[in-house]
Amino acid sequence: MLSRFDDSRVLVIDDTLANVELLEAVLRRAGLRHVYSVTDAREALSTIEALDPDLIVLDLHMPWIDGFTILAEIVRRAAGTYLPVVVMTADTTSEVSHRALAAGARDFLTKPFDFKEVILRVGNLLETRQLHQQLRRVSGSLAGQLGEMRRQESADIALRETARRNVEEVLLNESIQMVFQPVIETSSGAVLGFEALARFPGEPPRGPDKWFADASAVGLGAALEMAAVTSALRSLPDLPRDAFLAVNVSAETLLGTDLCAVVTEDIAPRLVLELTEHQPIEDYEPLLRALQPLLDLGARLAVDDTGAGYSSLRHILALRPTIIKLDISLVRDIPRDPARRALAAALVTFANETGSHLIAEGIETAEELATLTALGVSWGQGYYLGRPAPLTATAERQSLTA
Repeated sequence: MLSRFDDSRVLVIDDTLANVELLEAVLRRAGLRHVYSVTDAREALSTIEALDPDLIVLDLHMPWIDGFTILAEIVRRAAGTYLPVVVMTADTTSEVSHRALAAGARDFLTKPFDFKEVILRVGNLLETRQLHQQLRRVSGSLAGQLGEMRRQESADIALRETARRNVEEVLLNESIQMVFQPVIETSSGAVLGFEALARFPGEPPRGPDKWFADASAVGLGAALEMAAVTSALRSLPDLPRDAFLAVNVSAETLLGTDLCAVVTEDIAPRLVLELTEHQPIEDYEPLLRALQPLLDLGARLAVDDTGAGYSSLRHILALRPTIIKLDISLVRDIPRDPARRALAAALVTFANETGSHLIAEGIETAEELATLTALGVSWGQGYYLGRPAPLTATAERQSLTA
């Protein structure tokens, strides 16, 4: 009957050896394996401390130290926990029972014992003890999780504040540095334009993706992108007159800023807006309305990362861009991968039928360039064709004549 509590420790405190032996026998026969006893009340508290029992059966009337004194000390030491104490007495008056309950006793056993009653009362209190311990473990685990969440939240707040300060400092000091990567005609090697790419100060170095993600997280994404676009446009006079300049802009920037304020009629025909996707685009109509004034001025739209996922294909169908950029994941190993070649060929056909230009990104080998050229990809970009670098009139003219 008590075998499910066979790991529980029960301590009997009674100065009458016969009572102790009787209770030990009853409890062991019912299934408890760990039953201990004390017959000298003076040893009770030290035994409790050493044993750490799950339940105490305590006689109220003993020499040297009475049960009420021991009970009070048990309750004091067990504050904040649940250590059930069953008091034993032959005195069944209400005065004794009220006093014991007020002092912290959980139940009574009257002498002489009803063995079935002993087993039932002990079992009920051990079950309550187990439930209380389980609750404490769960509460402790939840408290630990909550503490970890709070620590993580504090750390996240600190990181966001650091990110905000870093971005604000870059904006204040206008310390974005722009580098430019050429876009070439694959058949002739002629430079057709340049993509402007932002680089940021600080140690250790962090990539632009991290900077723009941090800026977006603290509500400064559009401001940082606008600063990069403005910085890139300052270099436009250093480009050859027939070369375009591609700048990266997100939907957030197109919807939340006035690009027309920095894109004038003389700049727009040389400008390519490369749509990046920092956040999913759910509704294209507002984006189209924001783009239209820029397109009316002559700016062109490019969709980045085509072939890397479903979203870029949705962008192409919804926005009808002038330029489609073939993602680096399709360019890599294309000479040896028939599936990549088939997809690239399909996009070449799509671009031709829609009047778009297809740019292959991430070209790093002569073999990749030759394969893409044979497939009909007319424009290319990548380390093999030119690394991102600061733009000067001399360096740019050298690249054109190389």
